[in-house]
Amino acid sequence: MHVRKVRPAGAGAGRTRLVPVRGRPARPPLAGALADALSPVRPYLSRPALLLPGPRRTPFTFWYLVVLLATTLYARFGDPAAVRAAVDASSSDGWHLLHTPVRAMLLSGVWAAGPLWSPYLLAFTLVLAPLERRVGALRAALVFAAGHVLATLVSELPIALLVLTGGLGPAALHRIDVGVSYGVMACLGALSGLLPRPVRYGVPAGAAALLLQRAFDGDDPVTGVGHPSALLVGLLCWPLVRRWAGRTGGAPREGGALPQGGGS
Repeated sequence: MHVRKVRPAGAGAGRTRLVPVRGRPARPPLAGALADALSPVRPYLSRPALLLPGPRRTPFTFWYLVVLLATTLYARFGDPAAVRAAVDASSSDGWHLLHTPVRAMLLSGVWAAGPLWSPYLLAFTLVLAPLERRVGALRAALVFAAGHVLATLVSELPIALLVLTGGLGPAALHRIDVGVSYGVMACLGALSGLLPRPVRYGVPAGAAALLLQRAFDGDDPVTGVGHPSALLVGLLCWPLVRRWAGRTGGAPREGGALPQGGGS
């Protein structure tokens, strides 16, 4: 409870008195914005285990991580020649997109692009799992698939066209292209649409700046085009994910169910 000054009318107009006012005192604007930004994550700060993907809370994220762990272990301990053949057959490069596009799109997303699995656990925990909690497993999978498919097409088909027209040699069609980074980037873009206003635009802007820097500094034009394209796909999903999050809104329940709807 706090008080405010009241100047009475009439005979006592020259004096003021203090009147108690129920409710909380007004917060400074910065403190209020910070409190609003942190309010959706307070249940997770008190119970950090809720952040981890689980088969009941976030089945899409959890089982996708299990698949990535299995293929990572196979790539590390399997026969090198067999692993190389499996990865090559799964690649979404220009040749496979022209001859076996469905298989290339499906299988290229089950491999971790690198020897370590742990970075994907972090990325899925911070990006895919929160999106899945807000919009559901099927809808999160749709956003992920849209980023994976569309960014692959945007980055690989121009190379295929250049080869067909003689602008590049045939070897450009056989570059290994596997991984889940396009899907993760699309989910990051979509998730940012559910964040509080102070950070809603800062997250994709920071990601875009980092991707553009890597594109200019690196020697991989395919991912240099693919990653920003996937982020753009996620940003274009803002109206959808906001509508989905609103339809599935609700308060946290006991037993680990996570909050949906509202700001994240």
